[in-house]
Amino acid sequence: MKSKIRSLAAAAALLGLAALRLPAAEPFVFNAETKLRQQLVQVALGREPADLIVRGATVLNVFTLQWEPAQDIVIKGARIAWVGPVGKWPGRCDRIVDAAGEWAVPGFGESHKHIESTHITPEYEAALVIAQGNTWTVDGTHEFGNVDGEHNVEFWLKARDAGSPFKHFVALSSATPPTAFELGGGYYGYKEIRENMAKDLRVLGLDEVMDWPAVSNPANPGYSRMWQVIQATWDARGVVEGHGSGLTDIDTINAFSAAGLSSDHSVRQAQEGWDKLRRGITVQMTPSTIPALIPRLVKEKLNDWSNLAITTDDRDAYDSLKNGTMDFNVRLAIGAGAPVEAAYAMASYYPARHWHIEHLVGSIAPGRAADIILLKEDPKLVKIGRVFADGQLAAENGKFLLPVPKIEYPAWAHNTIKIGRTLTAADFEIAAPAADRKTATAALLEPFWFKEDYLTAELPVVDGKVQRDLKRFISKVAVVDRFHGKGVSKMFWRHAGPMSADSALASSYMHDIHNIWVFGTSDSAMALAANELAAMGGGWVLVHNGKVTARIRYEIGGIFTQRPATEAAKEMEALLDAADKVEWMPASPTSARPLPPGFPKYLTVVFLTCTPWRWVLVAPNDADPVGFVNVTNGKRHPIVW
Repeated sequence: MKSKIRSLAAAAALLGLAALRLPAAEPFVFNAETKLRQQLVQVALGREPADLIVRGATVLNVFTLQWEPAQDIVIKGARIAWVGPVGKWPGRCDRIVDAAGEWAVPGFGESHKHIESTHITPEYEAALVIAQGNTWTVDGTHEFGNVDGEHNVEFWLKARDAGSPFKHFVALSSATPPTAFELGGGYYGYKEIRENMAKDLRVLGLDEVMDWPAVSNPANPGYSRMWQVIQATWDARGVVEGHGSGLTDIDTINAFSAAGLSSDHSVRQAQEGWDKLRRGITVQMTPSTIPALIPRLVKEKLNDWSNLAITTDDRDAYDSLKNGTMDFNVRLAIGAGAPVEAAYAMASYYPARHWHIEHLVGSIAPGRAADIILLKEDPKLVKIGRVFADGQLAAENGKFLLPVPKIEYPAWAHNTIKIGRTLTAADFEIAAPAADRKTATAALLEPFWFKEDYLTAELPVVDGKVQRDLKRFISKVAVVDRFHGKGVSKMFWRHAGPMSADSALASSYMHDIHNIWVFGTSDSAMALAANELAAMGGGWVLVHNGKVTARIRYEIGGIFTQRPATEAAKEMEALLDAADKVEWMPASPTSARPLPPGFPKYLTVVFLTCTPWRWVLVAPNDADPVGFVNVTNGKRHPIVW
């Protein structure tokens, strides 16, 4: 046998087989991730030293939902290399952090959040939420995407690339624009989604598909674009997120799931959540959902919670400082009856698995980010002591400890308010159908009016202009096109905005297109508020008795400020204090949602164009200079007649 092997080798040598004598090839260059994994292998085997050991904690294993006592978490750089019983790792490490008596859970991750709603830029968001246990998020980027779709991905990755320990993942906007009846600062079709998905592996998929009429009705003018962006995401192996607000009947839930919309964060009713979960939809529970749905899941004896997540969606810096973010959500979930271990997994591993990034974040396991929360007391209490992010002690007892990266945002992030001229009171007047009319019939809306038809009212006419009727709580609202300079659309609303004379409230934060909205009791006050807002690059402006009494500056995209959360919160607090001196419209008794009294922060969402909204006032455009449109079927109507 040996002689046969030798003869074969000799024959091969004589034949000069190419496989044996290939010319030297260029050495293969491994990327950073592969090099890191290669190093982690050596550390795990004890052949290379580690940088840090977190020693002795009781660790939550989110794969088994079990607590494992007296564990070592061995860290190299920003990743975990080894997890196991204390003292059993065979390698060397000079830095050990004692965590005996503490409970270790993975850094929290948001499966669906709009950092834009915090109103601070991502590097300052990191400083705010890491102290509350959040170490990563998948941001639904349609807010900034509608401001500047071209630079959307670049914007979101800047903070992480500048050294922030907070991991940003991008979900591209399905709502750029939100409907076929609006146009903001960006447009995404098939080409744009594919190109953006190819830019970076941190771009994970398509954010909340909200325009259900465009998905479900082939006659809808948005049908083709919506299915293009869905297909583009699938073609790039991305995740397609849903938004099923108001979709509660079984047929529609089945259709929603059949469309490939993988999640819903807008569930409000327990039965709705149960029905969606049973049909394969990942239910991302927000604080408004948790108290209703979790008791139902417990009652149904749910034994697999892995298709659920808990998330924040929208919360500004002021409320986040007061209440927390994901720590608040986990506490709420446990209080509602969720198993403690599942509650933490719904805030870490399950959302990571949903987005297919569980190899990077979401667990205390080898190869994953060294993002570790050390709880000081019983895990049921969610009392956060220390937070490690990327292997660094990033926060302790609610205080962020690391420097905030210095980022110079380009001009495209600053110069986004483009009204084109100074507005006057005349821009907000509503002309009567005829100059000699004494009254006119006006279309009316109010916050969260979801019914098929709009309201109407007879309003007085003075000097050819239709007037408000504050005695009946009917005031005026306007939407200013801040992207193309197409002017102002306006109409009458009831039960919204100020009641005080010569007062107005304006903001450039207007879900989801982010034009400027203004409510006011006089046209001059409305013009003043809008002009002041434009001059400072966006934010909020309050006018009371003809004078500006408070403002909040959002100089980045008209929706963020590049300042710490505490500074942004102080401006909000000052606005709320000034608002206490203003008389506000009472809530409507017919509103579909209970409204709090006083300053109407909810006005940021009353111009949404997604389900279940129907009649909406949008900014004027060439095809529709009036802007009063039914976004489910495209019907238009005059605002007065």
